[in-house]
Amino acid sequence: MSFGGFIKDADAGPMAQINMIPLIDVMLVLLVIFIVTAPLLTHAVKVDLPQAASQPNQTKADHIQLAITAQGALYWNGESIDTNEMKRRMLEAGKQTTPPELHLRADKTTQYQILSEVMSEASRAGLYKIGFVSDPRYPTP
Repeated sequence: MSFGGFIKDADAGPMAQINMIPLIDVMLVLLVIFIVTAPLLTHAVKVDLPQAASQPNQTKADHIQLAITAQGALYWNGESIDTNEMKRRMLEAGKQTTPPELHLRADKTTQYQILSEVMSEASRAGLYKIGFVSDPRYPTP
């Protein structure tokens, strides 16, 4: 930015314009730097990684399939049971050294009260691993 000239006239005052040439030069230098470095960012190093041939060791935990219909009917591994039988079986399962997982399959119109009662009974019996099973063929909107 210029503040004046060498002439000492009365009309000589500070220049009110910005000199754009240095700003354009800096911008062009930055543009060239980015053009040169952009291909380097997409360069990948090819590495020949070793292949593993072992299978993961998976221990399959026991699980209980508990289905609940919209009317509140209970099915323990496909067998129809009542609430008292469910409580008794949950207590037996909770006393095992490694309690099984409880997989709940509930109808989408099942009342939340029924689900909460089943989950609280499972918690009281010592079944702390509870999972909800859904059907991926019928996505929710």
